[in-house]
Amino acid sequence: MMKKLFKNNFRELSVIIAILAMALIFGVLNPAYLRPVNLIDILDQATIYGLMGVGIMLPIITGGIDISVGSALAFAGCVVAQLAVAGVNPVLCMLVGLIVGFLAGLLNGFLISKMKLQPFIATMGTQSVYRGVAYIITNGYPVLGVPDSYRDMLNFKIIGDIRISIVIFLVWAVIVYILLRKTRLGTYIYAIGGNMEAARLSGVRVELIQMMAYAIGMLGTALAGVIQVAKLGTGDPTTGNGWEMNAIAAAAIGGTSMAGGRGNPWGTVLGAILFSGLKVGLVVMNVNTYWQYVATGLVIVVAAYVEIFQSMVTSRKKKKKA
Repeated sequence: MMKKLFKNNFRELSVIIAILAMALIFGVLNPAYLRPVNLIDILDQATIYGLMGVGIMLPIITGGIDISVGSALAFAGCVVAQLAVAGVNPVLCMLVGLIVGFLAGLLNGFLISKMKLQPFIATMGTQSVYRGVAYIITNGYPVLGVPDSYRDMLNFKIIGDIRISIVIFLVWAVIVYILLRKTRLGTYIYAIGGNMEAARLSGVRVELIQMMAYAIGMLGTALAGVIQVAKLGTGDPTTGNGWEMNAIAAAAIGGTSMAGGRGNPWGTVLGAILFSGLKVGLVVMNVNTYWQYVATGLVIVVAAYVEIFQSMVTSRKKKKKA
């Protein structure tokens, strides 16, 4: 029983061990790392990276990629901030932000599935478009004075210093898990990433499933955007610059295959916590902020190699059994 559990959840258990090891190392080097305020900060950062990571995991599983998520976060956040400042009901503001994210993802999926653009090229184009629109609707200035009625809805503390946003993050992971593991849509998403032509020949409407993967995935980024506005009290068109790499890193650490066909929301949740813990650890150790970019790149490379190594080991075992 335990052997089967370990085999089926090897990557997730490995990330948990890595998180504990990282906490031990940073805690020994600087005991301040383990202070409650730092641990809460890790969870807060992991919430943003994780929401984006669990979302971006969907197009990655299909064999694609979405590098527009950072710009889409700023776009959705600026729209929400302007509505909130204008006095629109906070719940309606949030719903509009989610719709903006869904439509942005739907456009990405359309360009890739219907227009037959390469995912990297298509989302590189929309990355610039969404960022530009965020600047246009704000005239290049942050939207200040987001009312407390909106901020309190997504930023209040439920237990100690733990915010409701962390619960939203976990609920989002549960929703994506159910979608991937318990629905036909999820089965088709995995099938497309495993072998797109085989899925097409099996009757899967590949273009529609791709569009839905990008659209639903972008909901995670939109959630991150509306939470970020509540956290900071402002909608900034420069927010999210480069955060697509943080989202990809969270997914990669959690075992999402960059080649498609494999990914687990809970692995991405753990990956976001590990990645956030690493960044906070570097800050606590007074390491130059620029090294965080180096760390991000190395994490993605190492995670991708671990995935390749794991696939090689699995392939060898299958050959021996045959």
